[in-house]
Amino acid sequence: MIPTIPLLRAGSIYRSLDAQPITPVAGGDAVAEITMSNSGLIRRDLLDLRSGREALKRFTTQELLDITLRAGEHFLNDELPVGEAGAMQSPDDYLRSLAATSGLPHALIRMNMERLHGVFAQVPTIFKGLSRGLAPDVLDSGYSVQNGVRVAFVPNAEALGVILPSNSPAVNALWIPAIAMKTPVVLKPGREEPWTPWRVIQAFIKAGAPPEAFSFYPADHDGSTAIIRRCGRVMLFGGDDTVRQYEDDPRVEVHGAGRSKILIGEDEIDNWREHLQLMVRSVSANSGRSCINASCIVVPRYADEIADALAEALLPMVPRAQDDPGATLSGFANPKMAEWIDGSIEEGLAEGGARDISLAKRGTPRYQQRDGMHYMLPTITRCDSIAHPIGNTEFLFPYASVVEMPQAEMLGAIGKSLAVAAIGNDAGWLDSLVAAPHIERLNVGAMATNHVEWDQPHEGNLFEFLYRRRSIQVA
Repeated sequence: MIPTIPLLRAGSIYRSLDAQPITPVAGGDAVAEITMSNSGLIRRDLLDLRSGREALKRFTTQELLDITLRAGEHFLNDELPVGEAGAMQSPDDYLRSLAATSGLPHALIRMNMERLHGVFAQVPTIFKGLSRGLAPDVLDSGYSVQNGVRVAFVPNAEALGVILPSNSPAVNALWIPAIAMKTPVVLKPGREEPWTPWRVIQAFIKAGAPPEAFSFYPADHDGSTAIIRRCGRVMLFGGDDTVRQYEDDPRVEVHGAGRSKILIGEDEIDNWREHLQLMVRSVSANSGRSCINASCIVVPRYADEIADALAEALLPMVPRAQDDPGATLSGFANPKMAEWIDGSIEEGLAEGGARDISLAKRGTPRYQQRDGMHYMLPTITRCDSIAHPIGNTEFLFPYASVVEMPQAEMLGAIGKSLAVAAIGNDAGWLDSLVAAPHIERLNVGAMATNHVEWDQPHEGNLFEFLYRRRSIQVA
Protein backbone atom coordinates (compact mmCIF):
# COMPACT_ATOMS: atom_id res chain seq x y z
CA MET A 1 0.00 0.00 0.00
CA ILE A 2 1.46 3.37 -1.00
CA PRO A 3 1.68 6.17 1.60
CA THR A 4 -0.64 9.14 1.56
CA ILE A 5 1.07 12.39 2.51
CA PRO A 6 -1.41 14.62 4.32
CA LEU A 7 -1.46 18.29 5.20
CA LEU A 8 -0.09 19.58 8.47
CA ARG A 9 -2.15 22.40 9.94
CA ALA A 10 -0.05 23.79 12.79
CA GLY A 11 1.13 20.25 13.49
CA SER A 12 -2.25 18.54 13.16
CA ILE A 13 -2.60 15.95 10.40
CA TYR A 14 -5.43 16.65 7.98
CA ARG A 15 -6.39 14.75 4.86
CA SER A 16 -8.24 16.72 2.22
CA LEU A 17 -10.58 15.14 -0.31
CA ASP A 18 -8.25 16.15 -3.17
CA ALA A 19 -5.68 13.33 -3.24
CA GLN A 20 -3.37 13.20 -6.26
CA PRO A 21 -0.93 10.44 -7.26
CA ILE A 22 2.82 11.05 -7.31
CA THR A 23 4.19 9.03 -10.20
CA PRO A 24 7.79 8.14 -11.08
CA VAL A 25 9.62 10.28 -13.61
CA ALA A 26 10.32 7.21 -15.72
CA GLY A 27 6.67 6.13 -15.66
CA GLY A 28 4.89 3.34 -13.85
CA ASP A 29 2.61 3.07 -10.85
CA ALA A 30 2.26 5.86 -8.32
CA VAL A 31 4.72 5.75 -5.41
CA ALA A 32 2.49 7.85 -3.12
CA GLU A 33 -0.58 10.01 -2.91
CA ILE A 34 -0.42 13.60 -1.79
CA THR A 35 -3.41 15.48 -0.47
CA MET A 36 -3.77 19.01 -1.78
CA SER A 37 -4.89 22.07 0.13
CA ASN A 38 -6.97 24.79 -1.43
CA SER A 39 -6.22 28.47 -1.00
CA GLY A 40 -9.33 29.08 1.13
CA LEU A 41 -8.20 26.59 3.76
CA ILE A 42 -4.71 28.11 3.81
CA ARG A 43 -6.04 31.64 4.16
CA ARG A 44 -8.29 30.57 7.02
CA ASP A 45 -5.48 28.79 8.85
CA LEU A 46 -3.07 31.67 8.46
CA LEU A 47 -5.42 34.14 10.09
CA ASP A 48 -3.98 32.95 13.41
CA LEU A 49 -0.35 31.85 13.53
CA ARG A 50 0.23 32.47 17.22
CA SER A 51 0.10 28.86 18.38
CA GLY A 52 3.33 27.92 16.63
CA ARG A 53 5.29 30.84 18.01
CA GLU A 54 3.87 30.39 21.51
CA ALA A 55 4.89 26.73 21.42
CA LEU A 56 8.47 27.64 20.44
CA LYS A 57 8.66 30.37 23.10
CA ARG A 58 8.34 27.69 25.77
CA PHE A 59 11.89 26.62 24.85
CA THR A 60 15.13 28.53 25.26
CA THR A 61 17.12 29.15 22.13
CA GLN A 62 19.80 26.81 23.42
CA GLU A 63 17.22 24.06 23.87
CA LEU A 64 16.04 24.59 20.28
CA LEU A 65 19.64 24.45 19.06
CA ASP A 66 20.04 21.12 20.88
CA ILE A 67 16.78 19.86 19.34
CA THR A 68 18.10 20.83 15.90
CA LEU A 69 21.30 18.86 16.48
CA ARG A 70 19.28 15.75 17.42
CA ALA A 71 16.94 16.26 14.47
CA GLY A 72 19.89 16.05 12.08
CA GLU A 73 20.76 12.57 13.34
CA HIS A 74 17.13 11.45 13.02
CA PHE A 75 16.91 12.85 9.47
CA LEU A 76 20.03 11.03 8.32
CA ASN A 77 19.69 7.72 10.14
CA ASP A 78 16.19 6.91 11.43
CA GLU A 79 12.89 5.52 10.30
CA LEU A 80 10.42 8.39 10.40
CA PRO A 81 6.66 8.65 9.83
CA VAL A 82 5.59 9.20 6.25
CA GLY A 83 1.95 9.82 5.48
CA GLU A 84 -0.80 8.44 7.65
CA ALA A 85 -1.73 5.26 9.50
CA GLY A 86 1.66 4.61 11.05
CA ALA A 87 3.57 4.21 7.78
CA MET A 88 7.31 4.60 8.31
CA GLN A 89 10.12 5.59 5.96
CA SER A 90 13.73 4.48 6.37
CA PRO A 91 16.59 6.55 4.91
CA ASP A 92 16.79 4.08 2.00
CA ASP A 93 13.02 4.35 1.44
CA TYR A 94 13.37 8.13 1.36
CA LEU A 95 16.22 7.87 -1.14
CA ARG A 96 14.28 5.57 -3.48
CA SER A 97 11.10 7.68 -3.31
CA LEU A 98 12.96 10.90 -4.04
CA ALA A 99 14.91 9.29 -6.88
CA ALA A 100 11.71 8.00 -8.45
CA THR A 101 9.90 11.36 -8.49
CA SER A 102 12.76 13.84 -8.97
CA GLY A 103 15.14 12.17 -11.42
CA LEU A 104 18.10 12.63 -9.06
CA PRO A 105 20.61 9.75 -9.01
CA HIS A 106 21.18 7.98 -5.71
CA ALA A 107 24.71 9.33 -5.31
CA LEU A 108 23.48 12.94 -5.49
CA ILE A 109 20.65 12.26 -3.04
CA ARG A 110 23.13 10.81 -0.54
CA MET A 111 25.32 13.89 -1.02
CA ASN A 112 22.35 16.16 -0.36
CA MET A 113 21.37 14.14 2.71
CA GLU A 114 24.87 14.65 4.11
CA ARG A 115 24.70 18.32 3.26
CA LEU A 116 21.40 18.76 5.10
CA HIS A 117 22.80 16.79 8.03
CA GLY A 118 25.69 19.25 8.02
CA VAL A 119 23.27 22.17 8.28
CA PHE A 120 21.52 20.59 11.28
CA ALA A 121 24.89 19.91 12.90
CA GLN A 122 26.23 23.41 12.28
CA VAL A 123 23.17 25.41 13.37
CA PRO A 124 24.96 26.82 16.46
CA THR A 125 27.67 28.21 14.16
CA ILE A 126 25.06 29.39 11.64
CA PHE A 127 23.15 31.20 14.41
CA LYS A 128 26.32 32.88 15.62
CA GLY A 129 27.27 33.95 12.10
CA LEU A 130 23.84 35.29 11.14
CA SER A 131 23.37 37.14 14.45
CA ARG A 132 26.90 38.59 14.24
CA GLY A 133 28.15 36.80 17.29
CA LEU A 134 25.20 37.26 19.66
CA ALA A 135 24.68 34.73 22.41
CA PRO A 136 21.63 32.46 21.93
CA ASP A 137 19.84 33.87 24.97
CA VAL A 138 19.31 37.16 23.12
CA LEU A 139 15.91 35.80 22.00
CA ASP A 140 14.91 34.32 25.38
CA SER A 141 13.88 37.48 27.24
CA GLY A 142 12.81 41.00 26.50
CA TYR A 143 16.39 42.16 26.21
CA SER A 144 19.96 41.09 26.83
CA VAL A 145 23.37 42.66 27.29
CA GLN A 146 25.96 41.77 24.66
CA ASN A 147 29.51 43.15 24.93
CA GLY A 148 28.31 45.78 27.37
CA VAL A 149 25.48 46.97 25.11
CA ARG A 150 21.80 46.41 25.84
CA VAL A 151 20.07 44.85 22.81
CA ALA A 152 16.53 43.72 22.08
CA PHE A 153 14.97 42.07 19.06
CA VAL A 154 11.34 41.67 18.03
CA PRO A 155 9.98 39.30 15.36
CA ASN A 156 8.99 40.70 11.99
CA ALA A 157 6.33 38.02 11.50
CA GLU A 158 4.45 35.26 13.31
CA ALA A 159 5.75 32.63 10.84
CA LEU A 160 8.10 32.11 7.91
CA GLY A 161 6.38 31.00 4.71
CA VAL A 162 8.53 28.94 2.34
CA ILE A 163 7.57 28.25 -1.30
CA LEU A 164 9.87 25.37 -2.19
CA PRO A 165 11.02 24.13 -5.62
CA SER A 166 11.51 20.55 -6.79
CA ASN A 167 15.01 20.86 -8.23
CA SER A 168 17.20 20.06 -5.20
CA PRO A 169 16.64 18.74 -1.66
CA ALA A 170 19.38 21.03 -0.32
CA VAL A 171 17.23 24.15 -0.60
CA ASN A 172 15.54 23.02 2.61
CA ALA A 173 18.78 23.96 4.38
CA LEU A 174 17.75 27.61 4.23
CA TRP A 175 14.70 27.33 6.48
CA ILE A 176 16.03 24.80 9.01
CA PRO A 177 17.67 27.47 11.26
CA ALA A 178 14.32 29.28 11.64
CA ILE A 179 13.20 26.79 14.30
CA ALA A 180 16.16 27.68 16.56
CA MET A 181 15.20 31.31 15.97
CA LYS A 182 11.77 30.58 17.49
CA THR A 183 9.94 31.08 14.20
CA PRO A 184 7.36 28.54 13.00
CA VAL A 185 7.36 27.59 9.33
CA VAL A 186 4.60 27.28 6.74
CA LEU A 187 5.90 25.11 3.90
CA LYS A 188 4.54 24.65 0.41
CA PRO A 189 6.52 21.75 -1.14
CA GLY A 190 7.45 21.37 -4.79
CA ARG A 191 5.18 19.08 -6.80
CA GLU A 192 7.78 16.34 -7.31
CA GLU A 193 9.60 16.81 -4.00
CA PRO A 194 7.41 16.64 -0.88
CA TRP A 195 9.73 14.01 0.61
CA THR A 196 12.51 16.18 2.00
CA PRO A 197 10.51 18.92 3.76
CA TRP A 198 8.19 16.26 5.22
CA ARG A 199 11.12 14.20 6.50
CA VAL A 200 12.83 17.28 7.97
CA ILE A 201 9.62 18.14 9.85
CA GLN A 202 9.30 14.61 11.20
CA ALA A 203 12.95 14.65 12.31
CA PHE A 204 12.36 17.88 14.22
CA ILE A 205 9.23 16.50 15.92
CA LYS A 206 11.01 13.28 16.93
CA ALA A 207 13.81 15.40 18.39
CA GLY A 208 11.36 17.24 20.63
CA ALA A 209 10.28 20.28 18.63
CA PRO A 210 6.61 21.25 19.11
CA PRO A 211 4.45 20.01 16.20
CA GLU A 212 2.53 23.30 16.26
CA ALA A 213 5.60 24.98 14.75
CA PHE A 214 5.12 23.18 11.41
CA SER A 215 2.52 23.64 8.70
CA PHE A 216 2.76 21.74 5.41
CA TYR A 217 0.46 22.66 2.53
CA PRO A 218 0.86 20.89 -0.83
CA ALA A 219 -0.97 23.28 -3.14
CA ASP A 220 -1.19 24.87 -6.55
CA HIS A 221 -0.25 28.46 -7.44
CA ASP A 222 -3.27 29.90 -5.61
CA GLY A 223 -2.06 28.21 -2.44
CA SER A 224 1.41 29.70 -2.89
CA THR A 225 -0.13 33.14 -3.33
CA ALA A 226 -2.15 32.72 -0.13
CA ILE A 227 1.01 31.90 1.84
CA ILE A 228 2.88 34.84 0.31
CA ARG A 229 0.09 37.23 1.19
CA ARG A 230 -0.61 35.97 4.71
CA CYS A 231 2.87 35.30 6.08
CA GLY A 232 4.79 38.35 7.21
CA ARG A 233 8.07 36.87 5.94
CA VAL A 234 8.41 34.52 2.95
CA MET A 235 11.21 32.65 1.18
CA LEU A 236 10.24 32.27 -2.46
CA PHE A 237 12.07 29.97 -4.88
CA GLY A 238 11.30 30.18 -8.57
CA GLY A 239 12.26 31.31 -12.03
CA ASP A 240 12.79 34.90 -13.11
CA ASP A 241 9.15 35.49 -14.02
CA THR A 242 8.00 34.30 -10.59
CA VAL A 243 10.46 36.13 -8.39
CA ARG A 244 10.34 39.35 -10.43
CA GLN A 245 6.85 40.00 -9.09
CA TYR A 246 8.16 40.17 -5.52
CA GLU A 247 11.76 41.39 -5.79
CA ASP A 248 10.82 44.82 -4.38
CA ASP A 249 8.62 43.43 -1.60
CA PRO A 250 10.57 43.58 1.71
CA ARG A 251 8.44 40.77 3.12
CA VAL A 252 9.67 38.35 0.46
CA GLU A 253 13.19 36.99 0.15
CA VAL A 254 13.44 35.83 -3.45
CA HIS A 255 15.68 32.97 -4.53
CA GLY A 256 15.81 32.90 -8.31
CA ALA A 257 18.59 32.29 -10.78
CA GLY A 258 21.97 32.91 -9.14
CA ARG A 259 23.97 33.71 -12.28
CA SER A 260 27.09 32.85 -10.31
CA LYS A 261 30.49 33.43 -11.89
CA ILE A 262 34.20 32.73 -11.82
CA LEU A 263 36.47 35.71 -12.49
CA ILE A 264 40.16 35.12 -13.13
CA GLY A 265 42.38 38.17 -12.79
CA GLU A 266 45.19 39.30 -15.04
CA ASP A 267 47.86 38.14 -12.58
CA GLU A 268 46.50 34.55 -12.41
CA ILE A 269 45.24 33.87 -15.91
CA ASP A 270 48.52 32.33 -17.09
CA ASN A 271 47.97 29.70 -14.37
CA TRP A 272 44.46 28.81 -15.52
CA ARG A 273 45.26 25.09 -15.84
CA GLU A 274 45.88 24.96 -12.09
CA HIS A 275 42.28 26.12 -11.57
CA LEU A 276 40.59 23.82 -14.09
CA GLN A 277 39.27 21.36 -11.51
CA LEU A 278 37.91 24.27 -9.47
CA MET A 279 36.00 25.37 -12.57
CA VAL A 280 34.73 21.83 -13.16
CA ARG A 281 33.41 21.61 -9.58
CA SER A 282 31.82 25.03 -9.78
CA VAL A 283 29.93 24.14 -12.96
CA SER A 284 28.99 20.51 -12.31
CA ALA A 285 28.55 19.94 -8.55
CA ASN A 286 25.02 18.76 -7.66
CA SER A 287 24.44 18.25 -11.39
CA GLY A 288 24.54 22.02 -11.93
CA ARG A 289 21.22 22.50 -10.13
CA SER A 290 22.32 24.92 -7.42
CA CYS A 291 22.10 28.69 -7.69
CA ILE A 292 25.75 28.83 -6.60
CA ASN A 293 26.92 26.71 -9.54
CA ALA A 294 28.98 28.82 -11.92
CA SER A 295 27.11 29.63 -15.12
CA CYS A 296 29.67 32.05 -16.57
CA ILE A 297 33.49 32.15 -16.50
CA VAL A 298 35.05 35.54 -17.26
CA VAL A 299 38.74 35.77 -18.16
CA PRO A 300 41.08 38.36 -19.70
CA ARG A 301 42.78 35.80 -21.99
CA TYR A 302 42.76 32.12 -23.00
CA ALA A 303 38.96 31.91 -23.25
CA ASP A 304 39.14 29.49 -26.19
CA GLU A 305 41.60 27.21 -24.42
CA ILE A 306 39.62 27.26 -21.16
CA ALA A 307 36.32 26.48 -22.90
CA ASP A 308 37.95 23.60 -24.76
CA ALA A 309 39.55 22.11 -21.62
CA LEU A 310 36.39 22.51 -19.54
CA ALA A 311 34.23 20.85 -22.19
CA GLU A 312 36.71 17.98 -22.39
CA ALA A 313 36.75 17.53 -18.61
CA LEU A 314 32.93 17.27 -18.49
CA LEU A 315 32.60 14.65 -21.25
CA PRO A 316 32.51 11.69 -18.77
CA MET A 317 29.41 13.18 -17.11
CA VAL A 318 26.75 11.16 -18.96
CA PRO A 319 23.40 9.56 -18.08
CA ARG A 320 23.77 6.41 -16.02
CA ALA A 321 21.45 4.13 -14.10
CA GLN A 322 20.14 5.98 -11.07
CA ASP A 323 21.67 3.48 -8.67
CA ASP A 324 25.08 3.57 -10.38
CA PRO A 325 27.58 4.91 -7.77
CA GLY A 326 29.21 6.93 -10.56
CA ALA A 327 25.99 8.69 -11.60
CA THR A 328 26.38 12.46 -11.20
CA LEU A 329 24.01 13.77 -13.88
CA SER A 330 20.40 14.25 -12.89
CA GLY A 331 17.38 13.69 -15.10
CA PHE A 332 14.47 16.11 -15.33
CA ALA A 333 11.20 15.32 -13.60
CA ASN A 334 9.42 17.44 -16.22
CA PRO A 335 10.56 16.62 -19.79
CA LYS A 336 9.15 19.96 -20.98
CA MET A 337 11.81 21.71 -18.88
CA ALA A 338 14.58 19.80 -20.66
CA GLU A 339 13.01 20.58 -24.04
CA TRP A 340 12.71 24.28 -23.15
CA ILE A 341 16.33 24.51 -22.02
CA ASP A 342 17.56 22.75 -25.15
CA GLY A 343 15.48 25.05 -27.33
CA SER A 344 16.70 28.19 -25.52
CA ILE A 345 20.33 27.24 -26.08
CA GLU A 346 19.71 26.45 -29.75
CA GLU A 347 17.99 29.80 -30.25
CA GLY A 348 20.93 31.57 -28.65
CA LEU A 349 23.44 29.73 -30.83
CA ALA A 350 21.42 30.55 -33.94
CA GLU A 351 21.84 34.27 -33.27
CA GLY A 352 25.59 34.00 -33.79
CA GLY A 353 28.31 35.17 -31.44
CA ALA A 354 28.32 31.88 -29.50
CA ARG A 355 29.62 28.36 -30.15
CA ASP A 356 28.78 25.08 -28.45
CA ILE A 357 32.21 23.69 -27.61
CA SER A 358 30.83 20.53 -25.99
CA LEU A 359 28.79 19.53 -29.03
CA ALA A 360 31.85 19.61 -31.25
CA LYS A 361 33.65 17.25 -28.86
CA ARG A 362 30.98 14.65 -28.20
CA GLY A 363 29.20 14.75 -31.56
CA THR A 364 25.80 13.88 -30.06
CA PRO A 365 22.80 16.04 -29.11
CA ARG A 366 22.80 17.48 -25.60
CA TYR A 367 19.19 16.37 -25.00
CA GLN A 368 19.10 12.61 -24.44
CA GLN A 369 16.85 9.97 -22.92
CA ARG A 370 17.69 6.85 -20.95
CA ASP A 371 15.48 4.44 -18.99
CA GLY A 372 12.49 6.72 -19.55
CA MET A 373 14.38 9.70 -18.08
CA HIS A 374 15.23 12.99 -19.80
CA TYR A 375 18.76 14.41 -19.58
CA MET A 376 20.74 17.44 -20.69
CA LEU A 377 24.43 16.69 -21.25
CA PRO A 378 26.97 19.21 -19.87
CA THR A 379 27.36 22.13 -22.23
CA ILE A 380 30.13 24.73 -22.43
CA THR A 381 29.66 27.63 -24.82
CA ARG A 382 32.17 30.22 -25.94
CA CYS A 383 30.39 33.55 -26.16
CA ASP A 384 31.79 36.71 -27.74
CA SER A 385 30.04 38.85 -25.12
CA ILE A 386 28.53 38.39 -21.68
CA ALA A 387 25.53 40.31 -23.05
CA HIS A 388 24.79 37.46 -25.48
CA PRO A 389 21.40 35.77 -24.76
CA ILE A 390 23.19 32.67 -23.43
CA GLY A 391 26.25 34.50 -22.13
CA ASN A 392 24.88 35.28 -18.65
CA THR A 393 22.14 32.69 -18.30
CA GLU A 394 21.59 29.97 -15.73
CA PHE A 395 20.09 26.58 -16.59
CA LEU A 396 19.28 23.61 -14.34
CA PHE A 397 22.12 21.41 -15.59
CA PRO A 398 25.91 21.71 -15.94
CA TYR A 399 26.11 24.72 -18.25
CA ALA A 400 28.54 27.62 -18.44
CA SER A 401 29.60 30.21 -20.95
CA VAL A 402 33.20 31.36 -21.22
CA VAL A 403 33.67 35.06 -21.98
CA GLU A 404 36.80 37.12 -22.53
CA MET A 405 37.18 40.76 -21.43
CA PRO A 406 39.78 42.98 -19.77
CA GLN A 407 39.95 42.69 -15.99
CA ALA A 408 39.05 46.38 -15.61
CA GLU A 409 35.68 45.77 -17.34
CA MET A 410 34.59 42.68 -15.39
CA LEU A 411 32.94 44.30 -12.38
CA GLY A 412 30.80 46.60 -14.50
CA ALA A 413 29.76 43.83 -16.90
CA ILE A 414 28.84 40.82 -14.77
CA GLY A 415 25.57 42.19 -13.40
CA LYS A 416 23.81 40.86 -10.31
CA SER A 417 25.54 37.66 -9.19
CA LEU A 418 24.74 35.41 -6.25
CA ALA A 419 28.22 33.88 -5.92
CA VAL A 420 31.47 35.10 -7.44
CA ALA A 421 34.78 33.26 -7.15
CA ALA A 422 37.52 35.82 -7.70
CA ILE A 423 40.91 34.28 -8.48
CA GLY A 424 43.69 36.84 -8.36
CA ASN A 425 45.94 38.87 -6.09
CA ASP A 426 45.40 42.43 -7.31
CA ALA A 427 44.45 44.23 -4.08
CA GLY A 428 42.70 47.10 -5.86
CA TRP A 429 40.61 44.74 -7.98
CA LEU A 430 39.66 42.60 -4.99
CA ASP A 431 38.75 45.70 -2.96
CA SER A 432 36.38 46.80 -5.73
CA LEU A 433 34.75 43.34 -5.73
CA VAL A 434 34.38 43.39 -1.93
CA ALA A 435 32.59 46.75 -2.18
CA ALA A 436 30.32 45.74 -5.09
CA PRO A 437 26.63 45.79 -4.06
CA HIS A 438 25.58 43.47 -6.91
CA ILE A 439 27.67 40.53 -5.60
CA GLU A 440 25.94 38.59 -2.82
CA ARG A 441 28.66 36.04 -1.92
CA LEU A 442 32.32 36.63 -2.70
CA ASN A 443 34.89 33.83 -2.56
CA VAL A 444 38.33 35.44 -2.63
CA GLY A 445 41.06 33.14 -3.84
CA ALA A 446 41.17 29.68 -5.34
CA MET A 447 37.84 28.24 -4.16
CA ALA A 448 34.80 27.06 -6.09
CA THR A 449 31.61 29.10 -6.29
CA ASN A 450 29.79 26.38 -4.31
CA HIS A 451 32.22 26.54 -1.38
CA VAL A 452 30.25 27.13 1.84
CA GLU A 453 31.36 28.41 5.23
CA TRP A 454 28.71 27.89 7.88
CA ASP A 455 29.07 31.27 9.59
CA GLN A 456 28.40 33.20 6.36
CA PRO A 457 24.89 33.98 5.04
CA HIS A 458 23.75 32.22 1.88
CA GLU A 459 21.50 34.82 0.27
CA GLY A 460 20.24 37.47 2.60
CA ASN A 461 20.51 37.09 6.37
CA LEU A 462 17.81 34.93 7.93
CA PHE A 463 18.23 36.41 11.42
CA GLU A 464 17.86 39.98 10.14
CA PHE A 465 14.98 38.86 7.91
CA LEU A 466 13.06 37.38 10.83
CA TYR A 467 13.97 39.91 13.53
CA ARG A 468 14.53 43.63 13.83
CA ARG A 469 16.43 45.34 16.57
CA ARG A 470 14.57 47.88 18.65
CA SER A 471 15.72 50.43 21.16
CA ILE A 472 15.10 49.59 24.80
CA GLN A 473 15.87 51.74 27.83
CA VAL A 474 15.52 50.33 31.34
CA ALA A 475 15.38 52.52 34.45
